[in-house]
Amino acid sequence: QVQLVESGGGLVQPGGSLRLSCAASGRVGSINTMGWYRQAPGKQRELVAAITSGGSSNYADSVKGRFTISRDNSKNTVYLQMNSLKPEDTAVYYCNARRDVFPVKVYWGQGTQVTVSS
Repeated sequence: QVQLVESGGGLVQPGGSLRLSCAASGRVGSINTMGWYRQAPGKQRELVAAITSGGSSNYADSVKGRFTISRDNSKNTVYLQMNSLKPEDTAVYYCNARRDVFPVKVYWGQGTQVTVSS
């Protein structure tokens, strides 16, 4: 099993920045891809950004150029630096870890609230 603990959410004004962290523990050697998803009220959970153990990353179009995902494999931690935040970025952000080889396994954190409002 893998446990994920997120931190760093909060309230920020439009145009501001926040940095989310997600620390993994347990069977971390089995993790390939880590990422961040978000879910706004009344909407489906969506991928924000993901990064492989090798450092390859991908982003949702809505956050490209504003958000940066990074990963410290020595600390089993993934980060999401969020700049130029907009009210539409308001959501619960969930950390995700995935074993990409058979048997595929997916793990989720408990979520952290990000609110962008003046």
